[in-house]
Amino acid sequence: MELLLTFFLMAAIPTVVGGAVILSLVGLTMWATAPLRRRRRANSEDGRVPSGGSCEY
Repeated sequence: MELLLTFFLMAAIPTVVGGAVILSLVGLTMWATAPLRRRRRANSEDGRVPSGGSCEY
């Protein structure tokens, strides 16, 4: 039983750390590119109401 728990921890720790790294990289990428996406969307709409439904007057 103790050996099984050790194997479980050996597998779980890299999985959790790897998942956290991947989610952090995805989040940072989304955060860093948000101004570019916002600018690109504003240019493509040509003054129309944003497609998200929120209207800022």
